[in-house]
Amino acid sequence: MSLTVLFAIYLCLGALAGTLAGLFGIGGGLIIVPVLIVSFGLLGVAPEIAPHLAVGTSLATIVFTSISSIRSHHVRQGVRWELFRPMSVGIVLGAALGAWTASMLSGADLELIIGVFVILAALKMLFDLKPAPGRDVPGHSGLAMAGGGIGWASAIFGIGGGTLTVPFLSWCNVRMQQAVGTSAACGLPIAVAGALANVATGWSVADRPEWSLGFVYLPALVGIVLTSVVFARFGAALAHRLDPVLLKRIFALVLIVVGLRFLI
Repeated sequence: MSLTVLFAIYLCLGALAGTLAGLFGIGGGLIIVPVLIVSFGLLGVAPEIAPHLAVGTSLATIVFTSISSIRSHHVRQGVRWELFRPMSVGIVLGAALGAWTASMLSGADLELIIGVFVILAALKMLFDLKPAPGRDVPGHSGLAMAGGGIGWASAIFGIGGGTLTVPFLSWCNVRMQQAVGTSAACGLPIAVAGALANVATGWSVADRPEWSLGFVYLPALVGIVLTSVVFARFGAALAHRLDPVLLKRIFALVLIVVGLRFLI
């Protein structure tokens, strides 16, 4: 398949990821990573490194898309910066460790882990599972430790961390709007640390395709970023016109099918 055709696919993927992020308030990584793995197979990338390349590229796209999201939430006073600061310390360390952990896994094992996570995220969305507020916000050390765990897992799965950060903050009695806004802010250090670590860990890996920096594939990065930011606004507008519950259930079922593809 030619690079031109693949770039068109990446433009469409960015539009889809942006629309879904606007509709459901989720990061695009849940859909970007599986589609990138398939596209890299069409490109002839070795299956042993395709999942690593997908995770690294997904994290790099989040660097750009999270900036727009942070600005939007900050204007609405939705970011708890006093929570973000200690969490970001743990996030940076955890994301770097998570990228290193992913680089130590085989391609098949990483696909399996991603498949399980996608299915769990889909079930959470399908049944609207969320922890009830049960405790107060921990101190700086506790927030840093939580950030470390969230950053570690997010870098392995190639996501911005919202699937993990929002439930944690909600459990700590943070108002939902502020949990979402603070989670969006946390996505930036996750993405920056994870993307840079993937560039480093993939730099000396053989059989990478042309136009890749370590485990970041530049044509996919550019194509996704060009359309995802614009279509995130479209998705947000669409959310006010369509039934979000029905759409979320449909999307969850799609994610289950995608996750099963990796498991089977």
